[in-house]
Amino acid sequence: MPKLNDTGVYQLANGNWAFRYVVVVNEKRVERRRNVDENGNPYRTKTSAVKARQAMIERERTEQSVKPKIRKTVQQVYDEYCDNGRSGKAYATIKKQDSLWNNHIKAKFGKRYVDNISVAEINDYLAELYYTDNRAYSYTESFLKMFYLIFGQAYSRNYLSAEQYDKLCKNKDTKIHMPKMKVDEETDIVTFSDEQMILLNEYFKGTNAETAYMLGKYCGLRINECYGLKWCNIDFKQGIIKIDRQMQYQEGIIKLVSLKTRNARREIIMAQPLKSYLLSVKKHRDKIAQELSEQREQNQTYLSDMGKAKISSLELVNSLDDGKIQTVNSMKYHAQKIKSELGITFKYHYLRHTYGTRLALMNTPMHILCNQMGHASGNVTQKYYLGNSKQGLDILRSNLNQII
Repeated sequence: MPKLNDTGVYQLANGNWAFRYVVVVNEKRVERRRNVDENGNPYRTKTSAVKARQAMIERERTEQSVKPKIRKTVQQVYDEYCDNGRSGKAYATIKKQDSLWNNHIKAKFGKRYVDNISVAEINDYLAELYYTDNRAYSYTESFLKMFYLIFGQAYSRNYLSAEQYDKLCKNKDTKIHMPKMKVDEETDIVTFSDEQMILLNEYFKGTNAETAYMLGKYCGLRINECYGLKWCNIDFKQGIIKIDRQMQYQEGIIKLVSLKTRNARREIIMAQPLKSYLLSVKKHRDKIAQELSEQREQNQTYLSDMGKAKISSLELVNSLDDGKIQTVNSMKYHAQKIKSELGITFKYHYLRHTYGTRLALMNTPMHILCNQMGHASGNVTQKYYLGNSKQGLDILRSNLNQII
């Protein structure tokens, strides 16, 4: 094994390590001393100090000391991205980006030159959001993605050098990153227990939200997918539901729009109880179509379908018998009532978590579950297999008791 080049590396009184070096950059003598890395962590081993010294010397020699010929502020970079770089982005994505920018990032970084922002500044800003302002971890992560987007746009337009971009976004030892997660941070996966599901089954039976509840329970649909589902997308013969659009409010108008990601387009296998239930609902709707024809004609709503011709709310699975439309806000009343009457914190998305977790516990192959959930990444699906749900722990205890 070759000997480490430990020139300039020395041990401190507290047992940690530090280093010093001198290099000449653009005919200027540069002297540096370091006892912590860019994240403020001490070098606890000699090897880590040696590697850090070598890396910093290399960066000093290769990094350009002059500013880019064209300098742009962060505001200018974001404006260029809005004008040229986000065509085809989902409406919800655009609204979220603009919210993060206008309400937070713009005030602090908008007037700054993009090539004059350090890794430490971004890391400190993210830490303040998470630790001081008590923002949720996933919400703070949205800011990290925004900074990656802005720096990526700046690099693609030659407002950042390759060395600067590498330091900010590519080099795993230096790039901007999320703060360390709090010990008491809530898990992303929240599921309902068997006892809670029994109570929810009883609560929703016969309500105007029963169909939406059944779709969440047996298909793990996102709430926008659920209320955007049309009868023509249910194939009773093959036993599948085709998910290819979602309901959204855009500028206060209800629309059916495309799904956020390509992977969200999927065909879901119907469980027999759901198939039987939906068949009964369809039979009932067909029967009352004549009886309530005048009310349905008067109450129906017309909405844009994927930017094409308008369709009637009567084509939606979750319309009411009298033709009135139900929307993604229809669950709010039930969530409040469930909380007050049953003491259960109900979010429609928790049905999706429960669906995914239970299929994982039944050893559903991960690639199949990933497809049924409409996940773009298997890493997301994997959380359902790794979560410590009550059912999973019960299975573990049962398995442990069988060890000889």
